[in-house]
Amino acid sequence: MIDNASSLSAPITRLSPAKINLFLHITGKRADGYHNLQTVFRLLDWGDYLHFFVADTTVAIDGQNADTLCHQLLRLSGADTITASLADNLIFKAARALLIAAIDSNQLPKQLTPVYIDLDKRLPMGAGLGGGSSNAATTLLTLNEIWQLNFTQNKLINIGATVGADVPIFIFGQDAIAMGIGEQLTAIDLPKQRYLILTPKAHVSTAKLFAHPKLQRDIAALSIETMKNQSNAYVQDLQMPYHNVFTPVVTSLAPAVNKALQYLQGLEKVALGTARMTGSGSAVFLPLDSSIMDDKELLARWIADAPCPAYVVNNLSCSG
Repeated sequence: MIDNASSLSAPITRLSPAKINLFLHITGKRADGYHNLQTVFRLLDWGDYLHFFVADTTVAIDGQNADTLCHQLLRLSGADTITASLADNLIFKAARALLIAAIDSNQLPKQLTPVYIDLDKRLPMGAGLGGGSSNAATTLLTLNEIWQLNFTQNKLINIGATVGADVPIFIFGQDAIAMGIGEQLTAIDLPKQRYLILTPKAHVSTAKLFAHPKLQRDIAALSIETMKNQSNAYVQDLQMPYHNVFTPVVTSLAPAVNKALQYLQGLEKVALGTARMTGSGSAVFLPLDSSIMDDKELLARWIADAPCPAYVVNNLSCSG
């Protein structure tokens, strides 16, 4: 357990990146009640930051269950307003899932080092940017390293899928075509891109959206090769059959999202891209043509004129 007497290491700082969905289709409902999806994820160079501090003490593992171990091994700050209790936070859930996997596979060491995690939350919640899922994935990757559990990426993806449907893409760590509930990932090579993202203060529960009678749930499934070969139909522009099935539902229920999307649509002729919503909302984004992506004066004006917080960000591979 981390206590006041413990000294902590210098922080291990990790970017917990946001994601956007270039399109999002529902192809049907599964027997387990979940829906099969098809989408292309892009990771961004913008997100939360997690700082991991390792204590100079160890905790003996004497047959405790994962819940008990989590409370002994973890301290979390910066997440007080996100969930009612620590146990409900996706960071804690990720650590718990990691420990369960280690116990089940007999890979749990006899001693583990306590870790203090400080969350620097920058992404708005409920925006379709994957902030909580990214936090969970960053936790899985970093604790796997700190505790030397040596789980492979595929194993961590399987663990992450038990925490949340969007967790696997952040463990995968690159742009990808996603199928199933989001856990079947195929890497895709996309051009560098810059985006104008708006984050209206609106949130419609995912459960409400999936229950909405106007949500389209029967989009014809596309092959992986088709999605790879037709990237020009959704990277900069958004051409049928590619679209986000949640957009008409969310914009009808959340006026702030509709207003933000209309604002971006008014910029399309200059940006030479198609504005759209990410995930199940509420964030919306506009791909920027290379001819204007470095026009600081223009972009500053667009940010200032936006009806809600606005950001210019790059895809993750641009940041290096």
